[in-house]
Amino acid sequence: MALERVADGVWLLRGDLRGAMNVYFIEDGDGVVQFDAGTKSMRKKTAAAAQELGGLKRIVLGHAHADHRGTAPFLGAPVFCHPDEVDDAGSAKAVTPYFNLSLLEVAPVRWIYPMLLKRWDGGPVKVAGTVAEGDEVAGFRVLHFPGHAPGLIGLWRESDRVALVSDVVYLVDSARLKALPEGEASVPHPAFNWNHQEAKRSLRRLAELEPLVVGTGHDQPLRGEGLRATLEAAAEKY
Repeated sequence: MALERVADGVWLLRGDLRGAMNVYFIEDGDGVVQFDAGTKSMRKKTAAAAQELGGLKRIVLGHAHADHRGTAPFLGAPVFCHPDEVDDAGSAKAVTPYFNLSLLEVAPVRWIYPMLLKRWDGGPVKVAGTVAEGDEVAGFRVLHFPGHAPGLIGLWRESDRVALVSDVVYLVDSARLKALPEGEASVPHPAFNWNHQEAKRSLRRLAELEPLVVGTGHDQPLRGEGLRATLEAAAEKY
């Protein structure tokens, strides 16, 4: 799919299943930083998009789940993540150990996820360095949002209230593999969370920032003045 401009100097590439997997590019001097790495099938389009935008300087993972690290081993750029994601980033397992797929209510969805995760995964990622709360990435500040993953991070730019947040919030119904109704959002499903209560707290923290743009890990970004209420309601979905 074509690159979409999300905000000043921020671009989105959507791909894979129904275009639901997101990779972001942030202008950084004469090149770009990639935030999140999508799925393995996106590797060629991701490389081409980065080249179109001036060349890839580094990749920053929002977290290390299979559908967010997929392109990282193939792009020839140094990869960074939160210290608490280093072990999972380097693991050969596509199904993250703390996932509890038995919590998924629909049996066929329970059965298909291990296959999907293996299809999406690009394999172990060699981590060149780490980023943590308060660090700067291409004009954004790193925020730690643990819960869905122990080292899940987002990027926040105060000047125009843009948040790139990976899987802090879902715009898809992962328990049924379909989009949520327009205007709705949710905390990630408990089946995929390292700590569900922490995931809810992190989503409430995001709401308190009162962002105007929220670039999520899946589906189109959220936009508007009233996102705080949407995000606060999303924290109560499960």
